[in-house]
Amino acid sequence: MTGQRETRQKRALSTVLDESNGFRSAQDLYSDLRARGEAVGLTTVYNQLKALAESGQIDTVRTDDGETLYRRCAAGHHHHLVCRTCGAAVEVEGPEVEKWAERVAGRHGYVDVAHTVEIVGTCKSCSQRRA
Repeated sequence: MTGQRETRQKRALSTVLDESNGFRSAQDLYSDLRARGEAVGLTTVYNQLKALAESGQIDTVRTDDGETLYRRCAAGHHHHLVCRTCGAAVEVEGPEVEKWAERVAGRHGYVDVAHTVEIVGTCKSCSQRRA
């Protein structure tokens, strides 16, 4: 994170994010840190996740109940296909979405357009467990 001091807590959180598959809640990440013996507060975890998201180092998605989930993602603009059961995520490109967003914004006189698209469903593994 540019302009900010690198601390033991930041490094530990970064490691947990790097080792995580799928989107995870701040509470889950905090629990992992505590299980590893890290002396870190939940407020610190939330603050660091916010800073990482704002700097573009991690992506966020919101669940149906409004909880924010976090994940380290590849660079560049992309979208996510997220399992609502286990949080597994697949990064997908959506050139049609990009064109649509520009077209709709332009029609209403908007410029400098940004958007967020998440597709939520149930992954194959979770749907097979239900059956």
